[in-house]
Amino acid sequence: MTKNLSEAALDRIHNVIATGPFGRHVGLSVDVVEIDRVVCRMKASPEIMNGLNIVHGGATATLIDTAATCAAWATPDARATTRGTTVSLTINYIGPGLGKDILAEGKVVSRGGILTIVDVIATDEEGRLVAKAQATYKLDLARDRRLEKEQRD
Repeated sequence: MTKNLSEAALDRIHNVIATGPFGRHVGLSVDVVEIDRVVCRMKASPEIMNGLNIVHGGATATLIDTAATCAAWATPDARATTRGTTVSLTINYIGPGLGKDILAEGKVVSRGGILTIVDVIATDEEGRLVAKAQATYKLDLARDRRLEKEQRD
């Protein structure tokens, strides 16, 4: 039997992480959500470009961090009480985002009780590699188990 993502996880991914006030400001959206995998998009707009019409590296980092965060939250075990934060983010910039939307696919490679490791690949709309990254994300599922146990006791 396959588990589905929890409503809490889907709400956090769609309404808080990707399209909260900051996400809307920089043009983020979520194209795909599956267990342990997401694809996020950042719309090409003048506000995220540098003077050469290339997506600014900081905008690319924002997209990558968002994709990693969403992938970490893409678990059936996430609850409304779950808390999380990015612990580390290492980005290797490979090529320019040339005035087009940028996509970032985040995939969980390791999930523990507290730390989740996510690989992210960012490409332009035509599939050209822009950056590769790895994020360590603290998704404190162990805290949720402690809270549930305390409520039972």
